[in-house]
Amino acid sequence: MSRLHFASALLPSGWANDVQVVVAAGAIAAVTPGVAPTAGDERHAIALPGLASLHSHAFQRGMAGLAELRGDSTDTFWTWRETMYRFALAMTPDDVAAVATLLYVEMLEQGFTRVGEFHYLHHDRDGSPYADIAEMAVQIAQAAEASGIALTLLPSFYAHGSFGGAAPHAGQRRFICSVDQFAAMMAASRKVIANLPGANIGIAPHSLRAVTPDELGAIIPLADGGPVHIHAAEQVKEVEDCVAWSGRRPVQWLLEHAPVDQRWCLIHATHMTNEEVAAFARTGAVAGLCPITEASLGDGIFPAREFLDAGGLFGVGTDSNVLVGAADELRQLEYGQRLKHRQRNVLSGGAGRSTGRTLFDHALAGGTRALAQTAVGLAPGARADIVTLDAAHPSLAGRAHDAVIDGWIFAAGGTAIDCVWAGGSKVVEGGRHRLRQTARERFNTVVRRLVA
Repeated sequence: MSRLHFASALLPSGWANDVQVVVAAGAIAAVTPGVAPTAGDERHAIALPGLASLHSHAFQRGMAGLAELRGDSTDTFWTWRETMYRFALAMTPDDVAAVATLLYVEMLEQGFTRVGEFHYLHHDRDGSPYADIAEMAVQIAQAAEASGIALTLLPSFYAHGSFGGAAPHAGQRRFICSVDQFAAMMAASRKVIANLPGANIGIAPHSLRAVTPDELGAIIPLADGGPVHIHAAEQVKEVEDCVAWSGRRPVQWLLEHAPVDQRWCLIHATHMTNEEVAAFARTGAVAGLCPITEASLGDGIFPAREFLDAGGLFGVGTDSNVLVGAADELRQLEYGQRLKHRQRNVLSGGAGRSTGRTLFDHALAGGTRALAQTAVGLAPGARADIVTLDAAHPSLAGRAHDAVIDGWIFAAGGTAIDCVWAGGSKVVEGGRHRLRQTARERFNTVVRRLVA
């Protein structure tokens, strides 16, 4: 058992001063505001609950920055995808573990204490299954365990190259499964995470490009009540191809033909009509937004203001992991809306409200729902995932309460994070994860070989 004391802490009921938090067995046992620190308390200035990166492709962290050379034709998501395929085809299980470990270390340093790993790099380099069909999931779980981050594993079903059951691309061979293979992979993956503290599991039909309606119906029961994540309407071409195939847009098709409810998370959902926005919001499903990746890939800008006005809920993810940071994703989300609407504080939610606090609250609630967490935040019974900010940071100096969150998101970024507890264990201190150096060295060795 340990006792922490915070001069200021964001509780589910709002900001409180002089808060003592008791941590036992990886969870928060008690929260008492308005008390002076005692001799045994570890003291800090500002505490926030950790956030979730609800959408990550860990292996792509290894290729960050490698797709910024313009080709002979216009560069798009579809040309970037070819670079991703080449990189994915070269990685061994050990490579994936090294890349994922550094990624999860960086996530923790940047304020993410849980990751939703949308995991689709399944097979050997020639496309044949490993002897253990969940071999790559083992590597992801080991990386999560080593770093301390909580894992929601989302094995991805990927069977086709485009709408209507088209044959897969040769570059996709490491992703491809039959329904029976995927069922076996899910059973094996459940065993992989069974003893991993804080871990849970769902499913991730990759997209309507990669799964037929019959396959989607067959795999949804494999979630067994867990979360269901799917890419949808990320690109205009995807929307056009979906209309050509079905007469419906991707989000429209899902809302009409799939049991979309609060267990679901539609990743990106960038291109929607007003009718789709309203219908999506009514389901209670989460919009999984990845603003930095969406900007990097030229996807477009999610209709966030309209979605929130309709009562929708969003969370944020790091997706391609080209840049990792909770504050960075939230800042990019708001700035995209400012560019689109040519206004400021677009997502604040109303006059006199802090934009940073509104973004933070949505990201916390959306990540909680999308990754099927029943108790989060600085409250008894929740996993002890706590982030402290450095009150002496120049962009936080003199601020209190919501102004601290605004300073963190819009001015300081990750440099303001001091300590992070994950499942009650202090994994980041002074802004540095305890594995930072060894994880970097291992990562660098792997990537130097992969890019040679």
